[in-house]
Amino acid sequence: MLGFFETKIEFLKGVGPQKAALLQKELDIHTYGDLLQHYPFRYEDRTKFYPINELHGNMPNVQIKGRIRKTEMVGAARKRRLVAHLHDETGELELVWFKGAQWILKKLQPGVEYIVFGKPQLFGGKINMAHPEIEILSQFNPKSSYLQPVYHTTETLRKRYLDSKGISKLQKTLLHLANSKIHETLTPKLIEDYRLINKAEALKHIHFPTNHEWLQKAQFRLKFEELFYIQLRLLKLKLTRVDKFRGKVLDNPDLLSRFYNDHLPFDLTNAQKRVIKEIYRDMKSGKQMNRLLQGDVGSGKTIVAFICMLAAIGSGAQATLMAPTEILAVQHYHGLKEFADKMGVTIALLTGSTKKSERKVIHQYLRSGDLKIIVGTHALLEDVVQFSNLGLAIVDEQHRFGVAQRSKLWQKDKNIYPHVLVMTATPIPRTLAMTMYGDLDISTIDELPAGRKPIKTVHRYDSNRLKVNGFIKEQIAEGRQIYIVYPLIEESEKLDLKHLEDGYESICRAFPNVPVSIVHGRMKAEDKDFEMQRFVKGETKIMVATTVIEVGVNVPNASVMIIENAERFGLAQLHQLRGRVGRGAEQSYCILISNYKLSKEGKTRLETMVRTNNGFEIADVDLKLRGPGDITGTQQSGILDLLIADLGKDGKILQMARQAASALLEKDGNLDNPENGNIKRQIESLRKTVVNWSRIS
Repeated sequence: MLGFFETKIEFLKGVGPQKAALLQKELDIHTYGDLLQHYPFRYEDRTKFYPINELHGNMPNVQIKGRIRKTEMVGAARKRRLVAHLHDETGELELVWFKGAQWILKKLQPGVEYIVFGKPQLFGGKINMAHPEIEILSQFNPKSSYLQPVYHTTETLRKRYLDSKGISKLQKTLLHLANSKIHETLTPKLIEDYRLINKAEALKHIHFPTNHEWLQKAQFRLKFEELFYIQLRLLKLKLTRVDKFRGKVLDNPDLLSRFYNDHLPFDLTNAQKRVIKEIYRDMKSGKQMNRLLQGDVGSGKTIVAFICMLAAIGSGAQATLMAPTEILAVQHYHGLKEFADKMGVTIALLTGSTKKSERKVIHQYLRSGDLKIIVGTHALLEDVVQFSNLGLAIVDEQHRFGVAQRSKLWQKDKNIYPHVLVMTATPIPRTLAMTMYGDLDISTIDELPAGRKPIKTVHRYDSNRLKVNGFIKEQIAEGRQIYIVYPLIEESEKLDLKHLEDGYESICRAFPNVPVSIVHGRMKAEDKDFEMQRFVKGETKIMVATTVIEVGVNVPNASVMIIENAERFGLAQLHQLRGRVGRGAEQSYCILISNYKLSKEGKTRLETMVRTNNGFEIADVDLKLRGPGDITGTQQSGILDLLIADLGKDGKILQMARQAASALLEKDGNLDNPENGNIKRQIESLRKTVVNWSRIS
């Protein structure tokens, strides 16, 4: 019955061509199916009447019954307002209207019983309700208590009577037509195992729930289905890849063991050991590895990467590590070279700055197989870069590379794809990782090396600036270096922020004898590198910068990170910036400076940063605050384009859905079993759109 749900929305009674054009433009609603899946984002509780003496200012919209004792116009000129005194047997409440007062006054009848719906608020020691909905009780059927759906709409739609109530009216019309056309999209077994209501009931009760219990059942059913189809698709991709792509068998541990026993400069954490075992198991399995390695800033991913490279080199293969910036590539190269030299392993660096004569030699050694490890930037993707036998390709800060760029790297060996390890220092909440990277295996380093002192984080207001400057002086006197980060480069009329240039000047005035570097995104790459290198060498003591240093240089001597207008940054960004310090043995500090005007979200972000250094905990809070699209920096169509599920809140449902999808594919990988017919039909009907497998059938 796909045809019915693809009917253009203009054919629905009450819509027509003009409203249809607006619904398409404003809400992306083109068809009956789109409208039915335009779910309410909240519900107003009309199931209960509250006595006036129970009302308080922290309540949402509530419903009350009462009679109007008297009405009066209060205040002068522009502040003139209508006040109606409503009472029931428990107390009295003021109803207030600032707009349309004369029109409302004519309609109000003293002594008549009304139903009133609105938000109670405390004002001048009394509870009142501003601009409530109000209707005479005699028009109301007392039995028809209900949860009223509230839909997303826009100002343009409101002007054409398509406010939330207008959309609700269209949903009622459509549901009446659609009821017999809604077919089940899950198997009887899934419905029984997870105690799900059927699809038709779920759609009816998501739009017009009789009570809270039915609403919860409808939400659970639709969220489960949406996440189930996403997980089914990801797991199917993974199974296909594992079956289809052979991997080089890299199973000679000799080199790895020698490094471990003779040259490892410190003890690995248990998390690092666990992760190395997981990766090595994949590399010797004969199946191509596709693994995400996530670990907080400073958790020791680079040494894990090197040990895995040794496993590849010991089996006669080559390894490569690609980083998003030259600064990061150089840093990785120097970090790895120290170990590679001890092991007698050849290593080279290839970036945009590598001289032509050096490039030729590198290309030649790579092709001959004499060069075992190459570290580089996008320069590694050029066609001229060819390997003799590439066994392991590692991509650092992988979210900064496009899928096409990454795939180019592992097509460097035409015979057998190399094993792929993508690394990120941006902790990804578990629910998001299962959805964004559900087709990859995931390894997590979730503990910091011993001896690392946790960074002390404090929040200070602008008024504490002199104290902060005093602290900077103390730290510089002790031989430390300081980062000071600003959110903007130039002054913006809309945002009253201390911008970078102004900040740089005031820092130079406050510290006249201290050499200061400045780095921002609009500088030429060579100027940026020059300033960064001065700071690395300790020639400058303070680095004033924008967020370009978020993923950047390792300066063990930099022990203080000061973030101006910290309320303007996202949590993930604040955490990444904080990770620039704490690299040495000294105690490090992060000072978050904000003004006094903080939004509720801003407060939560700063409190979270002060409370914890755990990147995964921070990422979970961030997901709840911002949603998945903002965290990953991209709304990936079909993966994060969720209609009803919320990855910040529905982690348990996601795990159930993934277990269900996994169990199904284990028993019937191609969905040939007749009992899985509903699921197969659903997938095939939606293969064209890919966007979201849980779309209605």
